[in-house]
Amino acid sequence: MPSARKSITEARTERRAAESVTPARYSVLVVDDHPLFRKGVVQLLHDEPDLRVKGEASNSQQALGELRRQKFDLAVVDIGLDGSTNGIELTKAIRAEKPDLPVLVLSMHDETLFAERALRAGARGYVMKREALDNFISAVRTVLRGEIFISSNMSKRMVFAHLHGDGGSVSPVDRLTDRELEILQLLGEGRELSQIAQELHISGKTVEAHRAHIKEKLDFKNAREVARFAVTWVNQQ
Repeated sequence: MPSARKSITEARTERRAAESVTPARYSVLVVDDHPLFRKGVVQLLHDEPDLRVKGEASNSQQALGELRRQKFDLAVVDIGLDGSTNGIELTKAIRAEKPDLPVLVLSMHDETLFAERALRAGARGYVMKREALDNFISAVRTVLRGEIFISSNMSKRMVFAHLHGDGGSVSPVDRLTDRELEILQLLGEGRELSQIAQELHISGKTVEAHRAHIKEKLDFKNAREVARFAVTWVNQQ
């Protein structure tokens, strides 16, 4: 009987120990300036048993503050952020402060425009917001494994450009900064300056300054030529 009692006790102890064991969890920082969309991303991650959102931020300053206070296994960063610093610039800052922390860029912008820039900035992956939700989780897991995530179409484009690219045929658009490129795309989509300012959370004067820089870098005479080029360029992507 003592041995039977002992075995029952041991069984209970083992069961309790097993119940107390939780799967290894990866800690994620989510950076997005749209509260509703950020909430959706957070919920998606929380639905995965091995993922948990340990911090949230709506701009670069908040994100860097979270990174300095806590340890994370992954940062999910949107390109368009509240404030003057966008997600690609934030990615560069993260790489400078936390070189071992993988960054997955999540963006409304077409990957053909920003994916390569994001990877050059140090991101480990790029996924568009309009992609299926399971693609986002797949991207998260790919990046956590230490691999690069981009769509198969983008991968083919980059390989083709690498194999057949000509250093002398670089597009003048490549001279634009990340923010200028973002504004050029929005101009090409028909946004007014006031709409761009509201969408990017910057002032109208700042948008005008960026447009002036675009005009100078692309050697246009006036804002009308910038707008005309922007529409043509966006439609060619």
